[in-house]
Amino acid sequence: MQEADILIHNCTILPMNGKDAIIENGLIATKKDKILYVGRETKAPKTKAAITIDGRGKVATPGLINCHTHLPMTLFRGIAEDQPLTTWLTQTIWPLEAKLTPNDIYQGALLGCLENIKNGTTTFADMYFHEEKIAKAVEKAGLRAVLAPGIIEAENREKGERMLKESVEFAQKYNGYADGRVTAQLGPHAVYTCSPQLLTQTREEASKLGIGMHIHVAESKQMAKLVKKRYGLTEIELLESINFLKSNVLAAHCIYLTEKEMRIMAKQNVKVSYNPTANMKIASGTPKIKTLIDLGITVGIGTDGPASNNNLDMFKEMKTAALLQKIRYMNPTVLQAQQVLEMATTDGAKSLGLEKTVGSLEVGKKADIILIDFRKPHLTPVHDPYANIVYSARGSDVDTVIVDGKLLMEGRKVKTLDEEEVMQKAQQTASELLTR
Repeated sequence: MQEADILIHNCTILPMNGKDAIIENGLIATKKDKILYVGRETKAPKTKAAITIDGRGKVATPGLINCHTHLPMTLFRGIAEDQPLTTWLTQTIWPLEAKLTPNDIYQGALLGCLENIKNGTTTFADMYFHEEKIAKAVEKAGLRAVLAPGIIEAENREKGERMLKESVEFAQKYNGYADGRVTAQLGPHAVYTCSPQLLTQTREEASKLGIGMHIHVAESKQMAKLVKKRYGLTEIELLESINFLKSNVLAAHCIYLTEKEMRIMAKQNVKVSYNPTANMKIASGTPKIKTLIDLGITVGIGTDGPASNNNLDMFKEMKTAALLQKIRYMNPTVLQAQQVLEMATTDGAKSLGLEKTVGSLEVGKKADIILIDFRKPHLTPVHDPYANIVYSARGSDVDTVIVDGKLLMEGRKVKTLDEEEVMQKAQQTASELLTR
């Protein structure tokens, strides 16, 4: 008899491994941080475990992966509403961010981690300031994260070089932090806030460190025009001209791309984060996701920051992602349910360079698993579990969350964080921030 740490039985499994579409009467066994067995219970070797979870009425999937967010912006939720992007940034967000302390960022990040656990997001990609505080929050919460300290020059070369230096130091210290659950990247904010010289330096440093980069690309028509006017090139053309684009670049938004730019991105195997709710809220526009995918580009899904969404619920994001593309192409067959769940799991893992460890339920991969409770009126009946998850489910339907083989939530009760304390401190921090 083999020994396991956690045994989940009687569940339906969506392994997202490209082979087994749906496993009924499934069993998942984990040992330490890895998956030991996933398959039909009748075919499983006899196993005993310290923790046994009854999965009746529940569907197991890989933990969801949020490919683009600014986690501490939970503190700004509801502050800057119904504004255009430029106004939103310059008149509300940037002035508030200038007042943030490292402790503010930690409290906001803890709140974001709590929200992620409650919504079944086990991995997220973040770009912000004082990422070391976000790394500490990730460590405490038990989640997995890809963290990129933001680098903004804004025509101040000294500031840009200082932020790059600090980012490199962060990567050297925190890549592999929290038992390997933290992966570091460099985060040059955008082409319009970083000069070609700084972007070149960032690429060189990332290559030396062997890590990826996270950058905003073609997010708004106004910024795209500004870059073209300043340099005579589009954003992707400029990045290509300085050899910035590689397979470990994650480009967020990608709304205003020419066909030439899309082909360049496909050639360089650049990854894309599609952030539909934030794009709609600020009326930035809708990217051509079907076209990007048809070109062979890997696309993950992101919520963007909680100030421009206003939540971190990847279930809502999946539904919005699908519906918006159907309208974009006026074609109801675009982005079908199973493909959307792949974008939020396997393709999300590929986008973050983590496909060898997470994104699917397979023996030997990290035990990042969620159980969705289908015993709900809005999830009944079940004809197609993929459709139920993408079009009917919400984050509050997640019952159990396991990351790295550790139970973070069971029966909707979070085990790693004191929910009331996290929310109370975040509320206090946000209120104090507004009075500064």
